[in-house]
Amino acid sequence: ATNKSICEGVAEMTKQARTLNEQELQKLLQAATNTKHPQRNRTILLLTHLAGMRIGEVAAVKIGDVIQNDKTVLNQINLSTDQTKGSQGRTVLLNERMRSVLQAYVSTLKNLNPNNPLFPTQRSIGFSANSLTQIVNGLYNKAGLHGCSSHSGRRGYLTNLAEKGVSVRVMMALAGHKNM
Repeated sequence: ATNKSICEGVAEMTKQARTLNEQELQKLLQAATNTKHPQRNRTILLLTHLAGMRIGEVAAVKIGDVIQNDKTVLNQINLSTDQTKGSQGRTVLLNERMRSVLQAYVSTLKNLNPNNPLFPTQRSIGFSANSLTQIVNGLYNKAGLHGCSSHSGRRGYLTNLAEKGVSVRVMMALAGHKNM
């Protein structure tokens, strides 16, 4: 009986985050709209779903990583080694939809100091990866999307690329992976 419970626990830990179809993503974004910080929450979710960012990377992004001096959103986010997992920085490409969402969000910010976190807390410090994970998981629950986690957006992003026939090497580069 003891071995069975250990195996069940391992099986539970190795479950992969569920990916969303477009209809479920819209349901999630609608749930985010009905929160105290709708623009912020939608932007956080879409950085994982449309740009494939890890939640820790989203938490680490600074305003200066996203906007130019003229306050327009860049085409890409260049993450330094201290903003990513592992010991290598990476570039995150932003499609037109993601840039539009970021532009709308940035226009709501009062302080555009490039060194400030893109997602400030009430005390102006940035969220930790753990606190953002709790926010994102809460949004999935609010939308009634079970089996999802803060990794669902990134996993869905990569799944969509694979379904479109993008090569494994390109997907690895976009995901910031060195090895398969």
